[in-house]
Amino acid sequence: MPPTASHTPTVLLAEDDRAIRNALERALILEGYRVTAVADGVEALAQAHRSRPDVLVLDVMMPGIDGLQVCRVLRAEGDRTPVLMLTALVETADRIAGLDAGADDYVVKPFDVEEVFARLRALLRRAAPAPAPAPESVESSTREPGPKASGTPRNSGTPGTPGTTEGRPGDPAAGRFVEAAGLRMDPRARRAWRGRRELELTRTEFELLELLIRNAGIVLDHSTIYDRIWGYDFGPGSKNLAVYVGYLRRKLDEPGAPQLIHTVRGVGYVLRED
Repeated sequence: MPPTASHTPTVLLAEDDRAIRNALERALILEGYRVTAVADGVEALAQAHRSRPDVLVLDVMMPGIDGLQVCRVLRAEGDRTPVLMLTALVETADRIAGLDAGADDYVVKPFDVEEVFARLRALLRRAAPAPAPAPESVESSTREPGPKASGTPRNSGTPGTPGTTEGRPGDPAAGRFVEAAGLRMDPRARRAWRGRRELELTRTEFELLELLIRNAGIVLDHSTIYDRIWGYDFGPGSKNLAVYVGYLRRKLDEPGAPQLIHTVRGVGYVLRED
């Protein structure tokens, strides 16, 4: 979680430029984080293995093992710690390379430190465990079952219709899945499928796809998506959302199958099957 009086998140910062590293380390400490700062990818991997941080901030361009390689190694090991990339590379292909490596977000140099703080807060909020559901009351758990309903179950989650898959009373999978347009997600297990094919998604891609599925058929504007996914509107000049949508499309699209994520020019994006 973001810094609070009762919790101090740990940040592993890897940046080979001493001036940037020292300045960002001081700023993060003043903001309430505990920071371990290192100068290269080898040290970053060693520190990540020694004591897992709450979030990693990795410079892309480092001598030896760079930030992309660090991220690839951690993801290959099954480490899902959120990763924020620092990069001086502004081309879309460079940003996609970072997402391919498993990064969750990126900041382009030169950056405003407040933007770094906002992106870290968003990553930590999404990484925080969901609150445990309240225990069912004795009264509700011992209530006699009502008459059996007839017809099609409400919110059945039929492909093409957004909804939640219902199960029988007492079924642990009841209410567990969300479905739309031939897509199916299990938010608790962080798994998603198109048809029978399971999708390999980063944390941010999963959050974006879940938002689109839960609002299937509804056009979501850029500001709404930024606020829900990143917790911060980066303004009309940001290409962050377009990069993630493009990358998500590449993972969803299948030869001969309809495209699912549609661009509404000047407004935002919508999930629908047509």
